[in-house]
Amino acid sequence: MNDETATTGAAALRVMVVDDHTLFRRGLVALLSADGRFAVVGEAGDANEAQRVAALCRPQVILLDNHLPGVSGVDALPTLRAAAPQARVLMLTMSEDERDLAAAVRGGAAGYLLKTADGEELGQAVERAARGEASFGAAMAAKLASAFAPLEPGEALQPAPVSAVPVAAPAAAADDPLATLSPREREILELIARGDSNKEIARTLAIAETTVKIHVQHILRKLNLSSRVQAAVLVVARRGAGS
Repeated sequence: MNDETATTGAAALRVMVVDDHTLFRRGLVALLSADGRFAVVGEAGDANEAQRVAALCRPQVILLDNHLPGVSGVDALPTLRAAAPQARVLMLTMSEDERDLAAAVRGGAAGYLLKTADGEELGQAVERAARGEASFGAAMAAKLASAFAPLEPGEALQPAPVSAVPVAAPAAAADDPLATLSPREREILELIARGDSNKEIARTLAIAETTVKIHVQHILRKLNLSSRVQAAVLVVARRGAGS
């Protein structure tokens, strides 16, 4: 664990890096530490160490590799999110496997990037994750529909266990969960699926950003989802299924 907090100012995002390849991890830590937007507050080489360090350093964003010794990154998501419930977990891996992508989203990951991403793409993804927004590399975004193709029309993603909102779906959603959404909520859901931030949605629709936030909360409750990422994936999956 890196106990030293970067002196990059109070606004710096607190980031933790989890990767078992020491050279890659140290290089990533150096890259992030050189960027004034971020303060690397912890690092770990396996899932068990990550859980302990995350609880101590309280990061805002955790960069998590999937191929870890012992327990994989996607399998470690529930315990890692329980140890640091305030953190958003962004997968950063070499795995292009659609099953890993689907498992990561179902586990509550805030996004999924390949290690081939450049520094600016990574930085933007970390910032988006910290804001609670979905962040996928172009290659993985294209695989979202096929990753969730087995979803039947009307079937919602199962919410992640740590931050799920225990709200029962209305009876009207038995055939189509989107039927419970108002026209404005449907409009906002489409923009979420496009990857727009609350600020961008507010600008597009000419409404207040706080109004957008309220709509997003209502959308998640009505669809029985726990994150914007899951909402975006639901839309993409339904398009892929032709519903």
